[in-house]
Amino acid sequence: MNNNWNPNSWTSFPADQQPDWPDDNELNAVLKEISELPPLVFAGEARTLKNQLARVCNGDALLLQAGDCAESFSALSANSIRDKLKVILQMAVALTYSTGLPVVKVGRIAGQFAKPRSSPTETKDNVELPSFRGHIVNDTDFNAGARTADPKRLLMAYNQSSATLNLLRAFTSGGFADLTQVHSWNQQFVANSPAGAQYKEIADGITNALAFMRACGITSEDHPALNEVDFYTSHEALLLGYEEALTRNDSMSGDWYDCSAHMLWIGERTRQLDGAHIEFLRGVENPLGCKLGPTATAEEAIKLCEILNPDQMAGRLTFITRMGASVIENTLPELVSAVQESGHPVVWACDPMHGNTYTADSGLKTRNFSDVVDETKKFFYIHRSLGTWAGGIHVELTGDNVTECVGGAENLSDDDLALRYETMCDPRLNASQSLELAFHVAEELRTS
Repeated sequence: MNNNWNPNSWTSFPADQQPDWPDDNELNAVLKEISELPPLVFAGEARTLKNQLARVCNGDALLLQAGDCAESFSALSANSIRDKLKVILQMAVALTYSTGLPVVKVGRIAGQFAKPRSSPTETKDNVELPSFRGHIVNDTDFNAGARTADPKRLLMAYNQSSATLNLLRAFTSGGFADLTQVHSWNQQFVANSPAGAQYKEIADGITNALAFMRACGITSEDHPALNEVDFYTSHEALLLGYEEALTRNDSMSGDWYDCSAHMLWIGERTRQLDGAHIEFLRGVENPLGCKLGPTATAEEAIKLCEILNPDQMAGRLTFITRMGASVIENTLPELVSAVQESGHPVVWACDPMHGNTYTADSGLKTRNFSDVVDETKKFFYIHRSLGTWAGGIHVELTGDNVTECVGGAENLSDDDLALRYETMCDPRLNASQSLELAFHVAEELRTS
């Protein structure tokens, strides 16, 4: 895989979606500082995730990849991280309880700061400024100072990722994820929703099962699997200088790992076969994702498999499809069939968010929950009809009670969007909608 590759070889390839840094010397100084800091994750953790994703690839587990659209420097708090984790744990419990399958939990967290943009600039009132590219690059305020790319933000992103990871590790191994806590994960505004009521039934069932197990002498103190969970981090590997600075040579295997996250993915806008993002990620041993939108071809999908996973290792490559509810039936079957016939093992995951975005009359970007569910159901139906395994879902969500996506059991409308519209970029499912989606997925899997 690593023939003619090194962590810097991407610089000889065209790199899309890179900021216009005003001072190369300052940028290089910051990247050098980051390169000398400890890794955020460890190679052994990435290998474990790859093994778990191999189970998904073989149809023995599910992938739940979920989290923020774009993390914010101003929203770092223990409560925010905890509530996001609560929702993901709730979704995982609902899926496992309903299907009997283990769920591989991967967060869009502790590094999801950079955002690709459809245009490098934005114009308001005849003033043209650089687009907002995420807090790792610049700020949302529309003025020249805020929109100037600032290399110091790369170091701020590293520090926030480190703090977030520390808290996630404490939560997932320190008792918060104990199955005896399943009722406490149900936040009040979720508990009062139909999805929350359905979740309570599951929580009651788990509580009764744990009571029975305790009576039989099986307790969470003696069985860590009952009070700890494996939780992994991921983000789009967009800023290649930052990713290179966090790439380390593993002393045990001699392989290169991008230690900014356990799993990295390539976006819809950066999956050019001859581009720098493919070149960089082909050489690191992390499990990889690649977004496939409605323009992706079967030939391109197979080429991506050949470049990113030439050894055909199960768990190495996940195709995250983001087609849109209205077009998925016309585009996905050909891709799945071609990859299946090629013999390349991939995890198939559905991103039902990005292909279903529209602008409401209010001017706010939103997504209709019914479209999210529709694309998800069609994704599972297509895989059932082709005899392939629909491995999981990839969604943008928050643990907060936001009003960014319309619909769902709460029946949010366009008029409700402005009530609690808090995202910096794309609209996210709130906790109630996220849990409701998990129940829809569970229903589809029971049908399989």
